[in-house]
Amino acid sequence: MPPLVVKFGGSLLDCAPRLAPVLAAFRGPVLVVPGGGPFADLVRALDPAPDTAHWMAIAAMEQVGLYLAGLGLPATGALRVPSGPSVLLPYRLLRDHDPLPHSWRVSSDTIAAWCAAELGTDLLLAKSVDGITAGGRLVEVVTGPIRTDAVDPCLVPFALARGVHVRIVNARSPGRLERALRGRPVPGTLIDPSLFDPRA
Repeated sequence: MPPLVVKFGGSLLDCAPRLAPVLAAFRGPVLVVPGGGPFADLVRALDPAPDTAHWMAIAAMEQVGLYLAGLGLPATGALRVPSGPSVLLPYRLLRDHDPLPHSWRVSSDTIAAWCAAELGTDLLLAKSVDGITAGGRLVEVVTGPIRTDAVDPCLVPFALARGVHVRIVNARSPGRLERALRGRPVPGTLIDPSLFDPRA
């Protein structure tokens, strides 16, 4: 299997005891980027200044990463393609590089896309929703800018600009994450930058 970055949505934290072993058992070079989950929600509720909020939210990602590590995923602080499934502890990495705006428009979705862009991999967004919807219907392929709250506002423009192919899947649906990891067809949304025309 080719290398892959997987964003583990913070909304899946209650499913982590079931899903972490699926990721840990996968035989392939997978780097898991954790979301911030309820820890990031607490930062939002506190409403600190933007710079403070940014680093607190990334620290929230670190907390979720440590939890996933405790469930059997080896932890790493390095942005490199691992030999097998590993979970990224991102705080020091992002402190050293600081590649993205300090805004709630940028969440762990775009941070995961940045990791994928740096590594030259595709991105699998494991979330609690089936994908991006428009008019109440699932959008199977996104080839240009689209308004959605399924991902953070910067994710689609970033993926299109940096050439990152993104698949959004609902990991709450039994078996769907494992099938997506293996590249098998599952319901969801594909963000396909190869079909993006910036002049359109």
